[in-house]
Amino acid sequence: MIITVDGPSGSGKGTLCQLLAAKLGYHLLDSGALYRLTALAITRAGVSLGDESAVAAVARELAVVFNVSAQEQSVILQGADVSAEIRREEVGMLASQVAAMPLVRAALLQRQRAFVESPGLVADGRDMGTVVFPEAEVKVFLTASSEERAKRRFLQLQERQVQGKGESPNMAVILADIEDRDARDRSRAASPLVPATDALQIDSSTMPIDAVLAEVLVQVSQRLASLESGLT
Repeated sequence: MIITVDGPSGSGKGTLCQLLAAKLGYHLLDSGALYRLTALAITRAGVSLGDESAVAAVARELAVVFNVSAQEQSVILQGADVSAEIRREEVGMLASQVAAMPLVRAALLQRQRAFVESPGLVADGRDMGTVVFPEAEVKVFLTASSEERAKRRFLQLQERQVQGKGESPNMAVILADIEDRDARDRSRAASPLVPATDALQIDSSTMPIDAVLAEVLVQVSQRLASLESGLT
């Protein structure tokens, strides 16, 4: 079984996918991390964002592993844990620009599909259900208001500041960044951020993650039952 969860940044899809993968014992694909990893890798290699072919070449050579449990998710690049590094705000903004490049999306498409293994896959992204896995048995489009997503990001960054791992966050700047990223994701020519026509759409603005998880697990159970009974 393939379960896709698409949606904008801060909607909670990362946490949902982590919990789903741990609960079901499925593999995890964090496609957003692939673009963040590409952004990080080109920064390290000194590759210009204006050289799309060179950026795509870096994307093709990424050596990445996703480790997941109910408590945490880690991203391993070339044997090193870069989970915290790829979540920096500047990496996310660069990743959004990288993700708009057709050559990069083509370079990563087959790699994403290669993550499908038994017993199943949970795929987190923005075009998982529309482009990468249109045949997925369960598709979810998770969203939340831009204000709520900015609040969640602010609290995350505030916690990092308390831990001495970042600077004081600015709510207005975070909200503006989210709205700018949303506009780019929705308007890009290559795989714009839109729900699949057969996706379960959930607004998580006022829903706790446990409630979102429970709703998706109902869909998964129903689909598994239908597959086992030979129905389509």
